[in-house]
Amino acid sequence: MKKISFLFLLCISLANAQKLSSNELSIINQGDISTALPIYQTTDSNQHKTLLSLSTEIDPVDPNTAVLVNRMKASLLSTDGGVGIAAPQVGINRKIVWVQRFDKEGDPIEYFINPVIVWRSELQNLGPEGDLSIPEFRDQFYRSKVIQVQYVDLKGQKYSEMIEGFTAVIFQHEVDHLFGILISDKKEKEKNNTYQPVDAYKKSDSKTR
Repeated sequence: MKKISFLFLLCISLANAQKLSSNELSIINQGDISTALPIYQTTDSNQHKTLLSLSTEIDPVDPNTAVLVNRMKASLLSTDGGVGIAAPQVGINRKIVWVQRFDKEGDPIEYFINPVIVWRSELQNLGPEGDLSIPEFRDQFYRSKVIQVQYVDLKGQKYSEMIEGFTAVIFQHEVDHLFGILISDKKEKEKNNTYQPVDAYKKSDSKTR
């Protein structure tokens, strides 16, 4: 029964993954397909627009997906100390990310196709983050300490695992990219939030949430 359910969910996922557009195929296959793709920057208005757009699922078994995955890896490896990258950062609004696994021996980098964070711990850590697409920007952000993720590989095989620590931070950062969320915008939004000081010991305050 479990096998049937898995195949059913996989078929639904593949059906929901739209075919790559001619523009996407042009970007993925431009030049030497064994080389890195340029990393988009917020300083370019057109590239910034792509970075702010929502990403959709991709067909994991499409041969072009494998090309994109490999070129994204090359793009990440071409950076100076980058620990993660998302497809929008190379101009493709599709759900693919690469993350360096500091939670595994040897700190390998691994790809995740159509990743979904299905659970986040309430316990959070505060730590520094930068972004390959935002020049000279770095700040402190709160991220869940532990997350549960689901994703597929290039064969369409589905996985689920718990990730914690700095690797979880990287994963959350890259998944934000798939929703068009940039850390510079997150920080600006936090600055605009207003908080009203309250006396926690007043009985009246205990009635309002």
